Amino acid sequence: MLGASRAVLSGLVGVLLTAAAAGATPEELARGELLFHIGGCTNCHTAKDGPLLAGGDPLVTPFGTFYAPNITPDPETGIGRWTREDFLRAMRFGKAPDGSPYYPAFPYTSYARMSDADLGALEAYLRTVPPVRRPNRAHELSFPYNLRWGLYLWQWLFHDPAPFRPDPARSETWNRGAYLVEGPGHCGECHTPRTIWGALDRDRAYAGGRLGKETIPNITSDPVRGIGGWSRGDLRTFLLIGIKPDGDFVGGEMAKVVRNGTAKLPEADREAIVEYLLSLPPR
Repeated sequence: MLGASRAVLSGLVGVLLTAAAAGATPEELARGELLFHIGGCTNCHTAKDGPLLAGGDPLVTPFGTFYAPNITPDPETGIGRWTREDFLRAMRFGKAPDGSPYYPAFPYTSYARMSDADLGALEAYLRTVPPVRRPNRAHELSFPYNLRWGLYLWQWLFHDPAPFRPDPARSETWNRGAYLVEGPGHCGECHTPRTIWGALDRDRAYAGGRLGKETIPNITSDPVRGIGGWSRGDLRTFLLIGIKPDGDFVGGEMAKVVRNGTAKLPEADREAIVEYLLSLPPR
């Protein structure tokens, strides 16, 4: 009986949260959905064959194994009890509602580039997702990375919570692409190598990295190591259907990025990403 009562309560809260989210304007929810896609929320927070956003598959790193949590609006195991301020704090500052720091496996270091308005739109959209009661799984980290207090120092040293600032010397399209790539798209989190401290090596931005056992390619304009030999049409087609200039289709995690993210963007946003990526200095 207790389990059934909790299930009913969870469902009722989910309905109320969805109704609250419906108070957002259609334009805000539409923008939130777009940001949800480019942000890759599904890729990390949904396990293979699992319920949407109820927790992801293991992410194996040199520091240990991380498990993306349940971010459905379930009040017990998800983020249903979070306020908008809690959400903004997590996304911009990497802090949980209780003030504890998040590991940067959660790419808040990129999400911090987003505007408060866009973060609010994303939060409103997430409240429309069906709540799922599914407990989170603890990370499996080796010493000393399992000492969460060390993240306070890490954030002080390596995290800049300032939002994206447009470059007035660049075009509106370029700035839109830069915002999507550097912010919600968080492309650098995988395509940039990391230092021994787990921070992005900005001197080698977009020169390639690793995700678990997967090698992530160089996407700078270097004609040999990167995508400097790709045309705008090549990159546009890749972001739409995942096919490379040589006719091979992308696999691994990038296939998810295309399928769940860039393929769902408006054409103007893909064009903006193309313009920005092809402007990256060769490395």
